[in-house]
Amino acid sequence: MNPSSSSVRLGLLATFAVLMVATRFHHFGTVLHLPDASMALFFLGGLYLRRHLPFLALLALAVLIDWAAVSVAGVSDFCVTPAYAFLLPAYAVLWYGGRAWSGGGMRGWRGLAGALLVACACASLSFLISNGAFYWLGGRYPHPEWSQYLARVWQWGPLFVRTTMTYVIGALLVHALIVTFRGRSASLDT
Repeated sequence: MNPSSSSVRLGLLATFAVLMVATRFHHFGTVLHLPDASMALFFLGGLYLRRHLPFLALLALAVLIDWAAVSVAGVSDFCVTPAYAFLLPAYAVLWYGGRAWSGGGMRGWRGLAGALLVACACASLSFLISNGAFYWLGGRYPHPEWSQYLARVWQWGPLFVRTTMTYVIGALLVHALIVTFRGRSASLDT
């Protein structure tokens, strides 16, 4: 999929926005709600949309959703601390990691496998930035210590990375199906 036309990019951005709105209220998911897709959407946005303005639009949407969740829907504000500002670099790692890989090519299975590796590395780093900022700078832990922090990373990190990778794998499978279908369609036309 080569989102070169502005209508395709706008459609992808709208799809990503709908998915973010649909999943962001419930970080871990429940029987009735999908887990938060935000980290995956920032990576996929960098991979497919590449430009800075859609990054800022999704970032603004994330903040708006969080504000609405806390102010209107009554969701706990436990995670809203001074460390919340570190979501900017955490999401930027995902976006610009995807953007960097998009320049390396998404052709073939090697390109998709490379995208998965980059997504996993970016998701891990993004989690470390956001979780580390929350733990060390958020003010919720009066006496932070390395052993407690590492235990929390081990407890929550795999869940966040696994959730991100589940969404990314799904999106890349759709990508592969579209490319395969288009290739067969083009060969049938000739």
